[in-house]
Amino acid sequence: MADPTVSVIIAAYNAMPYVTRCINSVIEQSIGRNALEVIVVNDGSTDGTAEEVDRIASTHADLIRVIHQKNSGGPSAPRNVGLTHARGKFVFFLDADDYLGPEALERMVGMAEENGTDIVLGKMVGVGGRGLPMSMFKSNQPKTDVFHSRVYWALNPLKLFRRDFLERHGLRFPTGLPIGEDQPFTAMAYLRASGISVVADYDCLFCTLREDGGNTTVRTKGAEPRLRFLPHMIDLLLEHVPPGPDRDHLAHRHLTVEVQQLLGHLAREPRPQQEKHLARLAEIIDPLWHEGMNDRLSAMARLRLHLVRHRMLDEVLELVEFERELAHSKVATPVLVEGGRAYARYPFFRDPARAVPDACYDVTDQLGVRHHVHRAELRGTTLHLAGHAYLHRVETRDVTTHLLLRERNRGTEYRLPVTHTPTPHLGTDEDQGRYTYDHAGFDATVDLATAANGTPLPDGLWDISLTIGTQGITREVRIGSKRAEHLPNTPTTHLLTGLGDQPRAVTLYTTKPHGNYTLDIGENKHPVRRHLTLDTPRWSAGEPSELVVKGRCTLAAWPQDALVAVLTAGDGTADEVFPAVPVAHTDAFTVHIDLRRLTAGLWRGELRLGPWSMPLPPLPQDAPPTKWRHRGLRWYAKPETNGNGKQLAVRVGRVRLVRGAVRRLAR
Repeated sequence: MADPTVSVIIAAYNAMPYVTRCINSVIEQSIGRNALEVIVVNDGSTDGTAEEVDRIASTHADLIRVIHQKNSGGPSAPRNVGLTHARGKFVFFLDADDYLGPEALERMVGMAEENGTDIVLGKMVGVGGRGLPMSMFKSNQPKTDVFHSRVYWALNPLKLFRRDFLERHGLRFPTGLPIGEDQPFTAMAYLRASGISVVADYDCLFCTLREDGGNTTVRTKGAEPRLRFLPHMIDLLLEHVPPGPDRDHLAHRHLTVEVQQLLGHLAREPRPQQEKHLARLAEIIDPLWHEGMNDRLSAMARLRLHLVRHRMLDEVLELVEFERELAHSKVATPVLVEGGRAYARYPFFRDPARAVPDACYDVTDQLGVRHHVHRAELRGTTLHLAGHAYLHRVETRDVTTHLLLRERNRGTEYRLPVTHTPTPHLGTDEDQGRYTYDHAGFDATVDLATAANGTPLPDGLWDISLTIGTQGITREVRIGSKRAEHLPNTPTTHLLTGLGDQPRAVTLYTTKPHGNYTLDIGENKHPVRRHLTLDTPRWSAGEPSELVVKGRCTLAAWPQDALVAVLTAGDGTADEVFPAVPVAHTDAFTVHIDLRRLTAGLWRGELRLGPWSMPLPPLPQDAPPTKWRHRGLRWYAKPETNGNGKQLAVRVGRVRLVRGAVRRLAR
């Protein structure tokens, strides 16, 4: 029997009724049964889980293998057992209360095979109020690593691993930790992987918050269990990652997520334990946290770590309560703007008795940026943009907002003025109306013919941003992701004159996936020819001396009378030009080619739009000749059969009556 593509390892302990849905979600995977094996390790369940997995396995004996063992106290041992028995090229660890999307394994295996990666993260979805890390799933990542992505914020093992990679590095789950046992395994796998992929465009894994509170992290209370595994992770980083930005990137996760969660448990303990556990936490984090990391950390994280380091227990407890209330509040914390910096008014701000440094409250670089675009259009060479933009919690006084055009590849920038417009009542729909922004409007009129310091904007991809300035604070933001519903999200391409010697293509479009506005000048991503389509030419039904060509032009605008059909004499000595006539209220056009204007000989046709051209399609092979009278003489036109077959070619000539009579007699 051939080895399967994927071994799905399910560690099951008292997982009723969730385990049924879990196993069925694997059986029904689109990757196919022949590509799967399912290994269920029952870790001494007492609630009927053992009987249920045996029942399912009895009807899928070719697919499911069940291993029963005494309870080990955690998921590490059963996962290790499953890994020992796995035969698949890949393994996927699945918790018994979770389940897979129908195409999850097919998509993840495809991503691994295509990019040669050792680990694939599939997008996770919380069920029943389960909170999950999501920052790594903003977009697909074909191949990344642990230092240049947010994958380290997902340290659970519910991922696809290449099995020979795990075996080569001897990776197994540590036992003996009540919680967090998956973190050392996943962290070492991240550090050893030759590449990591992320599938973010499909819901791969559904993680359930159990109604009975049976999830391990929910069931395990108190700070002490967390103080047991956190040193393992910090020692792992200190041993395997040299000091510097890479270590700081990973340390960020532990100094924020783990410390905050641990303090939440500590706050519910008796006072003696609180003092003991806070002192222990301060010792644990000391080797990892240094002042150079502060730019990576939020102000709240800086404040939290400062209080822990100085063992300020009462202040820690007050901050935990403040964060709890803040999480349930609909009002953001006010800020003080001073000297071009913004400081959050968190507890103990400028309290002389606590002497916490202002740096622990500095939120200047973390201020939320709000914007909305209600006008975005190109008319002629003029770009019109209007909307509003402001810094959350900062009153719009002394506003100095500008429009910024930046060429994506070269980095060239042009800063352009905007007109500031009033926005009464803006801000009343958030924070219970506590903050208002009545001078946040902007109106920009940009002439592309002079935007580059008085000269036309060069070819390139010009990303559009605002530098929002107020009270001495300036933040930059790409605009377009928040826009009025009536604004189109499809590209609009214009052919414009006045930007050089020839018409130039200018496309206003929104980027994917973020939806921000960019100007494409010069067909970098939006070729003009894609907007031109032509139907097969036909002889006119009512006028035998006329050839009719129909087509469509989906450009938003082009120079008047620039779209024409041109027929060129076979020897290249003459051109005849025929205008395209637009069909009212559509993007269709029709060209009427008057054959009477053509002299005798071979003629080839093309469609021209300024400097762009494309061949006119040939007539149907079975099209008969057409004949007409012109100035008393009889003429004909017929398809040229010895052309290249991809371009209209017609031969025009006079009907020779004597020659025709001789041919008829010869028959």
